[in-house]
Amino acid sequence: MANMITLQSPIDGFEFTALHAEPEGARRGGVVVIQEVFGIDAAIQRDVARWAALGFEVIAPSMFDRQQRGFVAQHDAEGLRIGIQYAGENGDQNPISDVQACIDALKDQGPVFLVGYCYGGTITWRAASQVTDLAAASSYYGSGVAASAELEPRCPIILHFGAQDPYIPVEESLAAIKTAHPDLPVYVYDHSGHGFNNEGPDADPADVLLARQRTIALFEKNTN
Repeated sequence: MANMITLQSPIDGFEFTALHAEPEGARRGGVVVIQEVFGIDAAIQRDVARWAALGFEVIAPSMFDRQQRGFVAQHDAEGLRIGIQYAGENGDQNPISDVQACIDALKDQGPVFLVGYCYGGTITWRAASQVTDLAAASSYYGSGVAASAELEPRCPIILHFGAQDPYIPVEESLAAIKTAHPDLPVYVYDHSGHGFNNEGPDADPADVLLARQRTIALFEKNTN
């Protein structure tokens, strides 16, 4: 069962909350889950439970605690507006520092992996080039990845995009990423849009399953 914990960011000592779940069965490692702009909502809670069921200890930080502690928004226009506002106010370094705090809380017990969605997909991409003690990362539909494609990941990372995504120009993003990193695995799912890991109306079940299988395979390959 998941519970809320408190961690301290190394950049400024700020204490933020995070959803934490112990692994079920044999421990396979740790996973840090980075939210969309809507906070630790039902979709992220389901994702945390899913990773825990697979044998991972999971931490999902509440990324906007500096703006509004415990922020959770509806997946509507107003929720999106506030989430984007908070993401801008949070800046570039606060989220990376918070990710590092999560990694530090897990690293003494085995490999630590990172997965993020939407806003979290961008943070995952950026964190992979800046944090330490990260074994591998999987970034889902991060709108800011292309704009920072020049970053050099310190660990293996894969990227996922939905071909039907109305928010991300997929072809332009692919071009930018492939120019900077020709060999980086980037997967485009033809039948899905934005946020497809949430299994909503824009998600093709086969795409959801395939992306998860690829992510788990990456993590398993980098357990040592």
